[in-house]
Amino acid sequence: MDGNNMRTFIFMVLLSLGLSGCPRLGPDFARPGSPVAVPAQFQNAAGGAALPFHDDPWWRRFNRPELDRLVAQALTTNLDLKKAAATVLQLRARLVATHAERAPQLGLEAQAGRAQQAFNLPGLGAAAEPQTYITESYNLALAASFEVDLWGRLARASEAGVADLLAAEENRLALAQTVTAEVVALYLQIEALEGRLEIARSSVESYRNSLEFVMGRYQSGLVSILDVRQARRTLAQGEAVLPALRRELGTSTQQLHVLVGDYPLAVAPGSSAVLDYQPLPEVPAGLPSELLERRPDLRAAEARLQAANARIGAARAGRFPRLSLTGQYGYSSSELSRLIEPQSEIYQLAAGLTQALFGAGRLRAVEDEARAAYEQAAADYAAAVLNAFFDVEKALLTRREELERLERLRTFRDEALETQRVAQNRYVQGLVDYLTVLNAQQTRFQAEDQVVLVELAVLTNQVALHRALGGGWADPGPVGSVGSTRPQSPAPIAPVASRPRAGREPTRSE
Repeated sequence: MDGNNMRTFIFMVLLSLGLSGCPRLGPDFARPGSPVAVPAQFQNAAGGAALPFHDDPWWRRFNRPELDRLVAQALTTNLDLKKAAATVLQLRARLVATHAERAPQLGLEAQAGRAQQAFNLPGLGAAAEPQTYITESYNLALAASFEVDLWGRLARASEAGVADLLAAEENRLALAQTVTAEVVALYLQIEALEGRLEIARSSVESYRNSLEFVMGRYQSGLVSILDVRQARRTLAQGEAVLPALRRELGTSTQQLHVLVGDYPLAVAPGSSAVLDYQPLPEVPAGLPSELLERRPDLRAAEARLQAANARIGAARAGRFPRLSLTGQYGYSSSELSRLIEPQSEIYQLAAGLTQALFGAGRLRAVEDEARAAYEQAAADYAAAVLNAFFDVEKALLTRREELERLERLRTFRDEALETQRVAQNRYVQGLVDYLTVLNAQQTRFQAEDQVVLVELAVLTNQVALHRALGGGWADPGPVGSVGSTRPQSPAPIAPVASRPRAGREPTRSE
């Protein structure tokens, strides 16, 4: 390449680099404000202290080592998390490919050809033998191409790709929150079902003892057959509750095993711990304005909005001319032995400008579609923010009301126990009928069952509040650690320390 050609080539390169720094078309992204006026603090919050932004394994406050193991296993083996990690890897690779479109493309071309052509010489007649001519061609060249991003079309596409990748990573973190919360909630539910089963078995045992007691009085002629029938009816009713509770316990443990990536085994009743209710400290709700930064699902919605905004610029720039630079340098010869020689040198430099003149409104429609997609993403973001505020306010209100309800139900349970004792004493003295005793027994056991359910509601509300606030969650691990899944031996849900249930069975002497 001579000096003039070299100068031309350098000028075109510098021109392309200068043009590549042109402004980007389309609106620059700005974080949208809250769709509603944000109060200074949550309405039902007990305090305004902020939650930590660092990882905080809050579930360890339940003091259940088996739960800690299950959460750690779920964050490693849950299949939905593996899928989310693969999505991040997919978008990461797509972003690399998008970035590559902004760089010059360089390729090597090598060709070799041989052609034979037959023809007749004029004046020799039709009977003359045709003459053949064989040609050979050899080419070896480097080809380069580069699109000058005059209007920022490729830059906006890269911007959208970065936002898509960020949204996928935030979605993975939000999914880790969901999986963690589901594991904790299911574990607590299994404990509560074991507690309810214990109460149901105690009630059946009490009804069976009562039936034996009434049978003895009936055989002694002290009561009628009606008391016996009522005792048998109550016993059968209590026994009918057990299969439903065992089924619910089995399906809950199966669901928990699937959640942590194990075979769905149902544990045998009695192998898990009974719900050990321990009131946890108040969760600081922080400030409503902090919620937009803390929750990964809101950060994901914001990233999707940013991607939609960038695609408006890309669609807008697509309506303007495109400038492409192409070049080729190499060798071409009819003889292979003379291919790499100065006289065989070839080169080509070109600049092309293309502009669509008529497309029946297609490019304008593409831009309108991008703007409509942005409006959809903006509505999704506003809805996500409102739902986040609702989640927190609902969890805070539920906690306050459930704690009061638990206090009332415990009083109801204690009174029901005393009522049963009085009814049994008065029945032995012949002052009340046996139906009064049965009603007192059923009310007592129903009260104990309701206390367990509300204790479970308080604890699961604690889980919901942590999830709604979006702070203090374990890291699901780097995306690059995703690997093949190996079959593992399913581990049973191990029991942890339990405490005796409140209340006791009144003795016959009472």
